[in-house]
Amino acid sequence: MEQIPEGTSFREIIKDKLRQNFDGKIVRKDLTKKIKEGANVPTYVLEFLLGQYCSSDDEEVIEAGIQKVKRILADNFVRPDESQKILSMLRQRGSHTVIDRITVSLNIKKDSYEAEFSNLGLKAIPISEEYPTKYDRLLCGGIWCIVQLDYEHVEEDKKNGTPIRIRKLTPIQMPHVDIDELKRGRKAFSKEEWMDVMLRSIGMEPDTLSYREKWLLLARMLPLVENNFNLCELGPRSTGKSHLYKEISPNSILISGGQTTVANLFYNMGRKTVGLVGLWDCVAFDEVAGIHFKDNDGVQIMKDYMASGSFARGKEEKAASASMVFIGNINQSVDVLLKTSSLFDPFPPEMGTDTAFLDRIHCYIPGWEIPKLRPEHFTDDYGFITDYLAEFIRELRKEQYGDALDKYFHLGKNLNQRDTIAVRKMVDGFLKLIYPDGEFTKEELEEILKLSLEMRRRVKEQLKKLGGMEFYDVNFSYIDNETFEEHYVSVPEQGGGKLIPEGMCNPGQVYTVSQGKSGMIGVFRLESQMLPGNGKFERTGIGSDRDAREATNTAFSFLKANGNRISGTISTTTKDYIINYQDLQGIGMTGKLALPTLIALCSIALGKPTQSSLVVLGEISIGGTLIKADELANALQVCLDSGAKRVLIPSTSFVDFATVPPDLLSAFQLIPYQSAEDAVFKALGVE
Repeated sequence: MEQIPEGTSFREIIKDKLRQNFDGKIVRKDLTKKIKEGANVPTYVLEFLLGQYCSSDDEEVIEAGIQKVKRILADNFVRPDESQKILSMLRQRGSHTVIDRITVSLNIKKDSYEAEFSNLGLKAIPISEEYPTKYDRLLCGGIWCIVQLDYEHVEEDKKNGTPIRIRKLTPIQMPHVDIDELKRGRKAFSKEEWMDVMLRSIGMEPDTLSYREKWLLLARMLPLVENNFNLCELGPRSTGKSHLYKEISPNSILISGGQTTVANLFYNMGRKTVGLVGLWDCVAFDEVAGIHFKDNDGVQIMKDYMASGSFARGKEEKAASASMVFIGNINQSVDVLLKTSSLFDPFPPEMGTDTAFLDRIHCYIPGWEIPKLRPEHFTDDYGFITDYLAEFIRELRKEQYGDALDKYFHLGKNLNQRDTIAVRKMVDGFLKLIYPDGEFTKEELEEILKLSLEMRRRVKEQLKKLGGMEFYDVNFSYIDNETFEEHYVSVPEQGGGKLIPEGMCNPGQVYTVSQGKSGMIGVFRLESQMLPGNGKFERTGIGSDRDAREATNTAFSFLKANGNRISGTISTTTKDYIINYQDLQGIGMTGKLALPTLIALCSIALGKPTQSSLVVLGEISIGGTLIKADELANALQVCLDSGAKRVLIPSTSFVDFATVPPDLLSAFQLIPYQSAEDAVFKALGVE
């Protein structure tokens, strides 16, 4: 093994390895930052030039290269406010080279192609058919190019429009990369070193990030390395959600939230041309809240495409490989969002409540875990030239690594076909990004599998909230092929298991699951106190809700009428009772808490706690008649997610057992009761 000189830093080791294995394909990112402050061009445009003139370790060569790049940008990059100056220069000299974003369109009337220059402000400039034929992205969204222009004023041509002609157009893109060279070079790096190189290549400084934050930022690259990958990231502002798709990759296009059309996105029937999904590796939607399709069938066509990578227009079925990315802001805390709605709330209603659409999202990155970007988060160290990074990532789209999963693990029974596809795509993508040489250990694969299961389960958890029992099976797991041990993967923000603690509660404390005012099923905690007095009954936490107040009155009236039958020691004349109701998941106070209230009052009166990890289901009428639990399957799923081990259930609910998956029923000790008194005895473990 090569000896590392004493005092050599981790950064210097990585830099030396980059020079040895990727000379000419790396750039100091502070150079990009220096020049970019004065030129509003995408990073990949700058680094295309820096790669040509600053690919050296010699400070003098670098400085000369920087000056050269600055001159090129000063002379040729078109700033919108200087467009007239550039045109005047073109007229005086007769020719001039510009760097601008060029979009080409077909003029049907003239049967010719015309170019539009974004910053120069020129439109309808004739362009040879060879360019849109060779570089079809010119036709949709446009690309940055170096363009040689000629200016020749001919009087007889005046009626034809413009004296400006395009002599030569060169897209700012790196030529084809040698993927085998990349794989050989990767072998020189450890996993941690390679992760740092990848992050620095997209402009981030890994030394300012936690290990998990590094993985989350790398997950943003999955749509660029995987075909037909659907990703969602919602989080606070200023976490750089759109940076990668707008600035770093020349193979992705960012659509700002707003009106879009099927013709633009998928297929233009009039022109018979494929839209953005056929021209880009990744189509990213910024500010998802503003997405709106002009066409009524837009969301349906998008759903079809996200599921199969194809879409029907007219009599034809078209296929494309572009990944879809949905980016948006969450303007409130995740805890509040989880309690009041779903993590898909920022989507427009036609998407955010459509479970069929949301189920097609493979990965949900928790944007709230990524720090807000400050100056120290951007690197000054070496990374790949972004064009080289983008091109080898694009080349890796052709390869498949996900099958390696089958050698060591298989997925648990709760993952359906869509879940399996999503997890496999993520495993494949992460392996290509971190181990492009195909060399990784079982432990390294397991790390990626756990993260992939979490990213998909986050989607499924929200679907369960929105779609009920159709999506009940969220307990994702994987099984080790050698030991047959099953491992379950949770989602950090859910925190469900903490709602109902393990072990005995204090006397007077009862947990129940019921349907709230919002229509969702959630967890309620009741805490009661008993004081010397003359039979007063006070309630806190229920607000002015009439149904809830009536339910508590029903419980206290039943206790006054039947207290002696339950126990001779319960008095409702010499004791005052205070009970507090806590809506743990913010679903709105419910009027179906009479039975849990009765059990809480009896528990404090007798000084006996309920059985450990117990949830009370069911309800009683004012006369003591049993009422079965609402939506039993959903209620039991909430019990499971919240950490319950035992469920007290009315015998009247037995008829609904057929609607509950067998593995959900077997997850608890089910304790049936025949009457209100029976429920009290069994909850308190009284014989």
